[in-house]
Amino acid sequence: MLKILRAKLHDLYVTSANLNYHGSITIDELILQEAGIFPLEFVYIWNKNNGQRISTYVLPGEPNSACCVLNGSAARSCQIGDPLIITAFEYVDQPSDLLSRTPKVLLFDQHNKVIERLSYEVFASNGKYSMQIIGAE
Repeated sequence: MLKILRAKLHDLYVTSANLNYHGSITIDELILQEAGIFPLEFVYIWNKNNGQRISTYVLPGEPNSACCVLNGSAARSCQIGDPLIITAFEYVDQPSDLLSRTPKVLLFDQHNKVIERLSYEVFASNGKYSMQIIGAE
């Protein structure tokens, strides 16, 4: 089994932190839908400002709110305005399964509006696996 990237939110900015909530990260429901990240799915979160790395589950936030709220103990890992990288993964049985996957990657501005939509594509050549970024300008 290989654990591979399925979806990535790059530079999603923290809009709030709620230490007294019972845990998780809340993200605008429309962002989640576009990326293919599901409610209650576990994600990895990397804070680009302080290097903190955490994992938690996702809650859908108000559609069109552009929210990214760290809740509970996760709130201690960030400050409002910190840029995050949030990733979702899946397991595949063998390397050849990579050939049928195209992870979605969304890049954001400081207002959490999508500024670029990419995907990653793996291909096999001469017995080796390589990848390319689709949609990059």
